Amino acid sequence: MAKIANVSVGGNNPVRTMGILNTSPESFYKKSVKTNKIHIKNTVKLMESQGADFIDVGGMSTAPYLSTTVSEETESKRIINAIKIIQNSTNLPISVDTCRAKVARTALEHGVEIINDISGLKFDKKMQQVVSEFSPSLILCAFDSKTVLGNPITYTKKLLKDSLKIAKKSQIPLDKIVLDPSIGFFRKTGKGSFYTKIKSDWLERDISILKNLNTIKQNYPILISVSNKSFIGKILDKDDPSDRLFGTIAAETVCAMSGADIIRTHNVEATKDAIKIASKLSQKHKGL
Repeated sequence: MAKIANVSVGGNNPVRTMGILNTSPESFYKKSVKTNKIHIKNTVKLMESQGADFIDVGGMSTAPYLSTTVSEETESKRIINAIKIIQNSTNLPISVDTCRAKVARTALEHGVEIINDISGLKFDKKMQQVVSEFSPSLILCAFDSKTVLGNPITYTKKLLKDSLKIAKKSQIPLDKIVLDPSIGFFRKTGKGSFYTKIKSDWLERDISILKNLNTIKQNYPILISVSNKSFIGKILDKDDPSDRLFGTIAAETVCAMSGADIIRTHNVEATKDAIKIASKLSQKHKGL
């Protein structure tokens, strides 16, 4: 069990929901992009009314198949603008999706409580210093800049353990950490900066991970982000992310029944309904 910001996750707590707010026009799912004050405010208020437990703000897309890198200044500007609007609209905890230390520092200085680092503190060596100084709650994702070899479950567990070691060196309490096995970032090829080359089938890798969530948890709460992602499009033969809602809800339902403690999603209302049904029907019957 952990305490992420002021929200208890894992154990017998309900499966939590994290609403995604993208401020990056480059993002793969265009419907999630909000860039002006009115759209950000309305989206956040809607997510809150639908039952979101957290808001996750991103200022730079990390889709592995897109060329999406922007400057740190641009990423920071986008995120800080959104943070200020969110803080004036809701008291929900804010997570910032970044792997850059400078961006994380700026966000933490503005009162953000959670850093969601898709590199698991490995991309920017200065991130360790920043999290050590501010001691935020952390979402640590499986990440490797090299080519992945071997069993995907074993390797994913190793990558997460490596990130946990970095967090420990940064003196982050273990009960402020959630793990994310990084669905969608392990590709054979890609244009983006934030992907891991994998010699086996990336689709089979992601499916294998989702089938074995309890094996990967390692006694930590686990966050799953599958919303509208490529593996759903691949299975359903739907290239447009906007056509993947039903597939997303099906995948999130299975994840909730298989050990996920937080579902990060573009579709808060639909996801909350799915989680409620999954929790009622799951043998573990979490929080209901």
